[in-house]
Amino acid sequence: MPVKNTIKYLWVLLLTLPFYACQQQDGTMVSNAEEFNKALANAMPGEQIILKNGVWTDTELLITAKGTAEKPIVVTAEEKGKVVFSGSSNLRIAGEYVEVSGLVFKNGYTPSNEVIAFREKNGVYANHCRLTEVVIDNYNNPERLVSETWIAVYGKNNRVDHCVLNDKRGRGVTMTIRMVDEACHDNNHQIDHNYFGFRQNYGNNGGETMRLGTSFFSLSNSGTVVEANYFDRCDGEHEIISNKSGGNVFKNNTFYECRGTLTYRHGNDNIAEGNFFFGNGKEHTGGIRIINERNKAINNYFSGLKGYRFRGAMVVMNGVPNSTLNRYFQVIGGEFSNNTFVNCDHVQLCAGSDSERSAVPIDTKVVNNVFYSDSQKNLFTAYDDISGISFSNNYLNKGVDVLADTNMEVVAMELAKNEQGLLFPVSPLIKDAGCSLKAPVAKKENTGVSWYPIEEKELVFGNGVETVVEPGYNTLLAAVQNSKSGDILVLNDGEYINSKNLSVEHALTIKAANSGKAQLFTEKNDMFLIQNEGALKLQGLKMSGVMSPDMAGNCIVGTSRHSMNRNYKLIVEDCAVEDLVVNHTFDFLRVSPNTFADSVVIRNCSFKNISGSVASLNKEIDDIGAYCAEYVVYENNTFEQVGGAVLNLYRGGTDESTFGPSLTFKNCKVIKSGLDKRNKTGGSIYIHGVQIANVQDVDFLDSAPVKLHLTNGEPITKISNINIYPKAQIVSNSDAYELDSLTHINQ
Repeated sequence: MPVKNTIKYLWVLLLTLPFYACQQQDGTMVSNAEEFNKALANAMPGEQIILKNGVWTDTELLITAKGTAEKPIVVTAEEKGKVVFSGSSNLRIAGEYVEVSGLVFKNGYTPSNEVIAFREKNGVYANHCRLTEVVIDNYNNPERLVSETWIAVYGKNNRVDHCVLNDKRGRGVTMTIRMVDEACHDNNHQIDHNYFGFRQNYGNNGGETMRLGTSFFSLSNSGTVVEANYFDRCDGEHEIISNKSGGNVFKNNTFYECRGTLTYRHGNDNIAEGNFFFGNGKEHTGGIRIINERNKAINNYFSGLKGYRFRGAMVVMNGVPNSTLNRYFQVIGGEFSNNTFVNCDHVQLCAGSDSERSAVPIDTKVVNNVFYSDSQKNLFTAYDDISGISFSNNYLNKGVDVLADTNMEVVAMELAKNEQGLLFPVSPLIKDAGCSLKAPVAKKENTGVSWYPIEEKELVFGNGVETVVEPGYNTLLAAVQNSKSGDILVLNDGEYINSKNLSVEHALTIKAANSGKAQLFTEKNDMFLIQNEGALKLQGLKMSGVMSPDMAGNCIVGTSRHSMNRNYKLIVEDCAVEDLVVNHTFDFLRVSPNTFADSVVIRNCSFKNISGSVASLNKEIDDIGAYCAEYVVYENNTFEQVGGAVLNLYRGGTDESTFGPSLTFKNCKVIKSGLDKRNKTGGSIYIHGVQIANVQDVDFLDSAPVKLHLTNGEPITKISNINIYPKAQIVSNSDAYELDSLTHINQ
């Protein structure tokens, strides 16, 4: 070759080298959104676009390409799990026969309402597209009240499979089937082999893990198949799956320790078959709840479920006569058949019966089921007329009461493990009843992806490093700032004075080496400030307010002034708190709106000479069902001269989607408390809308009344062994509480 031509050839080769570097044997490599859009514009059926490994920050991708059934257009990662979308990123799929795989979304949140949407805009949807092996992990807006969806499926004939959706925190459904117009009805979507990971209790309506349709389109057909998915501790609210459309199939799914139920909230002709529900004795775990017409639950296995009312193992609801779309349609033609129930606590019939929900189930059958319980005698509750439900060939073990007019057969049974280790009731007298399942199809190991580790999301105390902290000025502050999650700070005898807030940003334990010998003071209006991701455990400490600034509204423990999308924990044990009186309304615990406690536990403590309240859990006042703490526990405490309420626990509104609050208040003394003129509650204890309350073995001496405000949700309120001196009373807006042994001490 002549030298001139050789130079020309090399020059052309150099000019085209970038193109050849990006043109891979299996597809076109792109490293940013601009390159992606260019590659997509030229993509032909069967082509593959490969996203280069790395962090794609603030990236919004729209896929509008069209492949064919034989030759889909594939968008995938260079290496699965190594293409991470972070910051303000999202993905829209609006083409046909497009497959997306291998991506991860974390460390940010969507700039729109949806992280992944099968649409470009209204009217422009994806059809015959697939999302597979994609991970969304803790990709949450920091504002917990902002509603956002992780995956929204529009259009028709789309599939979402082998994805991981883990740690959804704020308002909004994790995955939804959208039926916004006719182009999204009769959609034939397939949702299979996905791992729906830990979802914390949201403490309000709007925490569903999956929703199919909405009330407005609920009488339309969807035809979605939800198959072989694993739901792991999905506790957002009591509708784990909220079905709001018709013709859907839920089969071979596993629900592991999920608080709530698979709920046929709206829509007709749906079926749940071959599913496993494992409660393992966890509170509020439930099974299947039936509403509307011709909805069925067939051949399912229920074990260790403890939920009651709307969260029972088996629930048949009452409806509203001439119901509007967003209320409760009458159960007509419902069916529970060939199911097995093992040590589940509640079967609820005509649930929700009240003056509005007065339409009892009709043409409904409960047949060929087996119910076994070794601890629950009253397994069945009928809240209304069950004559519209026919019962046949159902079996109970001895010791369980038969519900009247159900013709259930009581036979001797025993539990036996099958080859897979699952317990089943066995008896030669059981004929053609119970489920035929042997083992779950969906497991944690065969759903989701194998290349992404699922981290434990629970806040855990005491699994870190133990560090000794000496008394002094800001020595504790420095130790807190240098601590890691799970650490334990051990305080020697002496005084600890802090000039700044002790900001708690992870699970942290602070305890005295010798109980009562380490004393804490602060020069700020908050001593401890629990931040997002924070949890605090205090043990054996003395805390005083004498060095706090002379201003109203101080507190010892507060929560972030900003919204927290992570539920926190507070445990206070063997502590003494005194002299919170430098100014008025000095609380021990005061929370901010839009923060939520998994638990507040105060045990074996003494509180004396406090101008405010011990715990003010009353900042969600919009009356939409929101509240501030799920579990509140007061045990073995003494409260003396507390000006405000010893406890102010508030849940307003009439929404029925939540679980709590749940209160335990026992073995306490309340002395000369609740009497300050600024105590707006007027009570030494004030509980409003609490769903479960047990007040037991408490002395109220020279204190303000115990005040109850009972609201909807059939709250369980038990008060027992109470001593009151001299004239204080229990004041309630309703007599729907249990009272056992109230004594007025006249001295």
